[in-house]
Order: sequence, then structure tokens, then C-alpha cells
Amino acid sequence: MKSIQKFALSAVAAAVMLGLGGCAGMSAQDKNTAIGAGVGAIGGSVLTGGSAVGTVGGAAVGGVIGHEVGK
Repeated sequence: MKSIQKFALSAVAAAVMLGLGGCAGMSAQDKNTAIGAGVGAIGGSVLTGGSAVGTVGGAAVGGVIGHEVGK
């Protein structure tokens, strides 16, 4: 892996770890929405070859699905 990719991966991992601390006061529905958005972003990125539009679109769709499942 290139050094910039290793740095980006480390930065994402650190952001995820710090972000999990903010989930303590969230309701179950809020957590499902956040999880859905994260999974959707990853799926959108994979399906579109890393396209920013695909990543954001996947996050939006995943967030809506996660929100509705949480009801």
C-alpha cells in the first residue's frame, strides 16, 4: 500500500473510534440510522468504484433504510 493510503486508512479508523464515543446518548433508532448510513456509504463506494456521488448516495439510502428499520 502507498503511504498516503495507509495514512487515510489510519485517519478513518481514528475517526470511527472517536465517533463511537458520541453514540452513547443516541436512541436505538438513531443508532440504526447511523449504522445504515455507514453501511450504505461503503456499499455505494464499492459499487461505483469510489465515486463520491455513489458514496454519498449510498449513505443517504442506507440512512433512510436504517431509520425505517429502527421504527
